[in-house]
Amino acid sequence: MINVRIYVTYKQSVFDPQGDTITKTIHSIGHPEVESVKVGKFFDLALKVDQDQVAAVVKEIATNLLVNFNMETYSYQILEG
Repeated sequence: MINVRIYVTYKQSVFDPQGDTITKTIHSIGHPEVESVKVGKFFDLALKVDQDQVAAVVKEIATNLLVNFNMETYSYQILEG
């Protein structure tokens, strides 16, 4: 079993209203050193595949289900354990 975490975030060119609101709130509680916040989501998958199949399986799931490619992008990492 291979554990994978898929991260989905807005593309750099897309305004992140939730991240902007959080940034402003952080400033209001006294932390002006925070320049920006980027909000995203992640999905943990347990895959019953060989190591060489992980990239293709993740790409298919992300492309067909998890990511709106007009606004979002994804990355993934294989988790330890």
